[in-house]
Amino acid sequence: MTNLKGIALPLLLAFSLLHFPFSESAWFINYHIHIRNDLPLLTTPPETPNLFLDCKSTGKYIGDKLMLVKQDYTWDTKINFARSTHFYCNARWVDHKEITFDAFRAKRDESRCKKYHNSCMWSVRSDGIYFSNNNATWQNEYPW
Repeated sequence: MTNLKGIALPLLLAFSLLHFPFSESAWFINYHIHIRNDLPLLTTPPETPNLFLDCKSTGKYIGDKLMLVKQDYTWDTKINFARSTHFYCNARWVDHKEITFDAFRAKRDESRCKKYHNSCMWSVRSDGIYFSNNNATWQNEYPW
């Protein structure tokens, strides 16, 4: 019986790794999250930030940032073993609107963000938060 336990556990582990939903190398991929301020300037002076971002996950605080027009906020992450990596941001268009959106969800983004250098591209615009995985076509995923 002791020999059976000694063999069964390694076999079970090997079997589970072979049937895991994505390859082991995916654990080492750096995903790049980019959020760009594409809001209109309106009446504020050119050097006045008009977007406030506060981004975090369960285990990591990315920080808050006041952003000027055309400024890019970026960070990298890896997907954890459970594929539960999740970063969300609160975006506030100063004196206008506010929304919380998912900047990176492993199960949603691991394949779609691989298409463009492992990058998830976000653009904050006057009618919502847009996503692109090729930096050419954009889709409004979070209307204000």
